[in-house]
This record gives sequence, structure tokens and C-alpha cells, in this order.
Amino acid sequence: MLLLLIEDDPVISAELQMRWQGRGWTVRTCARLAEADSALAQADVEAIVLDLNLPDGDGLDWLARFRRRDRLTPVLVLTARTRVVDRVKGLSGGADDYLSKPFAPEELDARLEVLCRRTKVARGEELHFGRLTWRRDLGKAFVDGQPINLAPREFEVLGLLMHRAPHLLARRTLMDALAERNLEVAESAAENYVSRLRRKLTGSGTQVRTLRGFGYMLALDDTAAGSTAVD
Repeated sequence: MLLLLIEDDPVISAELQMRWQGRGWTVRTCARLAEADSALAQADVEAIVLDLNLPDGDGLDWLARFRRRDRLTPVLVLTARTRVVDRVKGLSGGADDYLSKPFAPEELDARLEVLCRRTKVARGEELHFGRLTWRRDLGKAFVDGQPINLAPREFEVLGLLMHRAPHLLARRTLMDALAERNLEVAESAAENYVSRLRRKLTGSGTQVRTLRGFGYMLALDDTAAGSTAVD
């Protein structure tokens, strides 16, 4: 596994590099965002661990730019920002996971392994969540192996949601992704796609939840009641 660690604390950087190399992982480290851009231009990494408070900028601003050109590479935010609002901003801003400092190295390792496994499935154009399966090569989605009747736009929206699941898909990210696919991107159109998809997932064991002002997420029926979502 090839990792990119963007961290300006030399102690944390050295300890993680030694730990991961001991596990057989290849690690590239940098302390500035400009160095991160250079490192990514030289190699395809499998995951990025990103601090937010960096000498040459805010990691969330860099992450937003990165997501506009790369939507698959998993990014785990590792930061001293511990407030709920910070976690929400990080996850809605494109992070796949968020871990606050101080942290347990074992937990960080486990989270990275999960993210990389999920991304390998995504790059194979097959996504899974609950009883749902999404197949890019077939252009179809399934519940327990049975196809769902989805229009092309609904299929694309479901794929975007499943790629982010169980995390939030920011509304802006959804609209940008639809624009890249030459689909209508007005906010009313995006809401309409999500609404139609929500109806077609009835009985699937999965709900599309809306966090007003932020975006959308998939939730299993038995966990949705505990969500702060409103739709």
C-alpha cells in the first residue's frame, strides 16, 4: 500500500512512517500542501492522511481542490480539531474519514485498511451498501440480487451516494459530479433525482437521508432513526 502523509509535526510524521514501513507499506511524507501536490504528480497513492493546520494553508481548502480532480482516492483527516462542527465540515468537504488527535495508531491503521478496501471495490466499478449492489459495467443496481428500475440519472446519483456511504455526499459535490457527466445540474434537478431515487429504494433496507444545507447520505433502515437528518 502506498500512502501519502501530509503532516507538519515531525514527531508524528516520523513515528507513523516507521510504523507503516514496519507493516510493509510504502510511505511518502510532506509537511506542506505544495509538497503534497508535487508528490501526487509523481505517483498514484492508495490513500492520503491529511492534517488540517499546515504552514502554507488549511487542509480543507486543499481537499476541496483535490476532490475536483480526484473523487476516488480516500482521504483520512488526522487533526487536532475535535469539535462536531469541524468533523461535519471535514466529512462534507470531501474527507472519507476523520480522526482526532490524540489517536490510537492501531485505530488509524484499521481505518486506512477499510478505506483502501472500499476504494479497490469502487475502482472495480462495483459498490456495496447494505443489501444494495451498484455495477458500473452493467449500468444497473440491485437489491438482494434483483435489479432496481433506475433511470440513468438516478443510477449515477446512487453510485455517488454509495461511494461516500455511510458518509455525507455534499450537495456541491453531487452537482459537480453530475456536471462532469453532462447531466442537468440545477439544484432543483438534483433534488428531483434524489427524491425519485428515495422512492425507488423503498423496501430495500436503505434510505436516502437529507441534511439540509449540507447534502445527502445513505443510511440503513435500522440506524436511520438515530440520524440527525430531517428527510
